[in-house]
Amino acid sequence: MKLWEKGTPVNKKIELFTVGNDQYTDLVLAPYDVLGSIAHARMLESIKLLSAADNRLLIPALVDLYHQIENGRFTIEDGIEDVHSQVELMLTRTIGDAGKKIHSGRSRNDQVLLDIKLFLRDAIRGVVENTTLLFHLLIRLSEQHKDKLMPGYTHFQVAMPSSFGLWFGAYAESLSDDLLMLRAAYQVVNQNPLGSAAGFGSSFPLNRTMTTQLLGFDDLSYNSVYAQMGRGKAEKITASALAFVAATLSRMAMDICLFMNQNYGFVSFPDELTTGSSIMPHKKNPDVFELIRAKGNRIQSMANEISLVTANLPSGYHRDMQVIKEILFPAFASLNGCLEMSVLMLENIRIADNIITDQKYSWMFSVEEVNKLVLQGIPFREAYKTVGKWIEEGKFKPELTIRHTHEGSIGNLCNDRITEKYNKVLAGFAFDIPAEAIRQLLKP
Repeated sequence: MKLWEKGTPVNKKIELFTVGNDQYTDLVLAPYDVLGSIAHARMLESIKLLSAADNRLLIPALVDLYHQIENGRFTIEDGIEDVHSQVELMLTRTIGDAGKKIHSGRSRNDQVLLDIKLFLRDAIRGVVENTTLLFHLLIRLSEQHKDKLMPGYTHFQVAMPSSFGLWFGAYAESLSDDLLMLRAAYQVVNQNPLGSAAGFGSSFPLNRTMTTQLLGFDDLSYNSVYAQMGRGKAEKITASALAFVAATLSRMAMDICLFMNQNYGFVSFPDELTTGSSIMPHKKNPDVFELIRAKGNRIQSMANEISLVTANLPSGYHRDMQVIKEILFPAFASLNGCLEMSVLMLENIRIADNIITDQKYSWMFSVEEVNKLVLQGIPFREAYKTVGKWIEEGKFKPELTIRHTHEGSIGNLCNDRITEKYNKVLAGFAFDIPAEAIRQLLKP
């Protein structure tokens, strides 16, 4: 069954090629297709294109179908082109002709647009929830280890004193900026395209504001042509936002791979969280973090891949868009897996004591000595030269204590302010609004 079928059989090779992987990717969209159909049916009744009697059959059947999907009892049958066709077929089997009326005033173009936006809205929420768990863990670790000093590096050379409090807090604050990008993507996604039909609106007096409210969208994609142009754009913006989270995870994973190295020896993990070698019995490999690094880097490539799929397309719908689902949808599971594994690993991280007592780190206190001389009234450039001469002559004797007090320094991490900043962005998602709308939509 195809919603566009008019009786002329299609060459089997053409059918297989054009359907592609939709039978698999569309399973992800199934619950959202049903939600959109419930909202659309209620709106059609309000403008007299469906009767109350029709909806007394349609709405309960759609709600029941939604629960079937939730319970894993939904498949796209052989010979059925996509999720939209399958839902309409199942409705028609269950309630007869009323199931055939539900497509009035919409196209598969705005159906799939709606399904994808509803999916992305939920999927972004899942990433935000996992990001938030990692954020709070990093803040907790930052406070727990704020007094443990470690070397800071520039150019891969020992530079200045840092601390694990500073290091953990850095990645927490990085996630707060990543959350801003996720919120921007969410705001783009959380606009209703339903009613744009094939991209040029409809002669039916559709009430698009009604479906916007029923589905808990923040606003409409008003212009029908632009609503269709948003296909690919919303996905690219979302991919870009995911890339920021992935980049933070990749960089953190790289740091930890280095810190686990015996030449550093800053951190370790329980044996059950590392892997070994088939030939070297001493090995404890950071495989989890290596995979987080690789998966994170792969996720960062997605926005470019989507850009290339959509490059130079004119306005209107094009089948090219179908491929984007295959690029983007699996990335959510991948990124959530990386976030969850980061939490598991960091909950079990062990920080070495007395790292900075190693002689090779003594020079990182050179700036502290320069600053001490400056506080005694010596001009900075003279103080710099004096300490440099001590180092060259082997006379440099560092004091292994530091007195950093400004905002965001070792002695003043400002984790409370970072948490406040994070929570302010988080509140801006207002996830409760669409959640309540969907709950009301599914009420008997």
